[in-house]
Amino acid sequence: MIPKHRFEQILNTFAKSFFQGLLIIGPFALTIWIIWYIVSSIDNIIPAISQQFYPGITFLIVIFSTTLIGYLGSKFIIGRVVVDTFDYILEHTPGIKFIYTSLKDVMTSFVGDKKKFNQPVLIKTSDNPDVWRIGFLTQSDLSSVGFPNYVSVYLPHSYAVSGWVVFVLASNIVALENVTAAQAMKFAVSGGVAGFHSDDNVFKAPE
Repeated sequence: MIPKHRFEQILNTFAKSFFQGLLIIGPFALTIWIIWYIVSSIDNIIPAISQQFYPGITFLIVIFSTTLIGYLGSKFIIGRVVVDTFDYILEHTPGIKFIYTSLKDVMTSFVGDKKKFNQPVLIKTSDNPDVWRIGFLTQSDLSSVGFPNYVSVYLPHSYAVSGWVVFVLASNIVALENVTAAQAMKFAVSGGVAGFHSDDNVFKAPE
């Protein structure tokens, strides 16, 4: 019969090893699952193609078609004219206009030449004690809506895809230096766990 203390040691070792295994396998498994889910979802748009050839073909067609449209729409005059024409029609079609412009504004905020979430800042939310939150400057002038000297800042939630938009005095924000937008977003979404400390990039809190 195994002594009680020895059994507890074995059990503790087993539990620690199990959770260590989860830490190793978890990120890999979730990444693969997310990728597979995205590929499968796109494949299901036209299931006949994937079933006739091989899984993932619809996904590849969508990716390469999107890339081709993006290239033609930005590099060639005819492509630009076609894109601008469709854009004009959708932006001036009643009913569709609201959906299209809303989606367009959200997507262009994250990608493209007019990205909005590219200016990471710290916003002061409390004086005693000093509390700072990480966010992204989205509008640098709110005078047109009756808030002179105010700016708008987007504050992403941790472990979520949601967030807040707040109006604050420009004097209550501090630009984050030596921090890219991607690093700032990763820091905020991860709840600060990911951090952005490294040999080349050291985060410094405001004085």
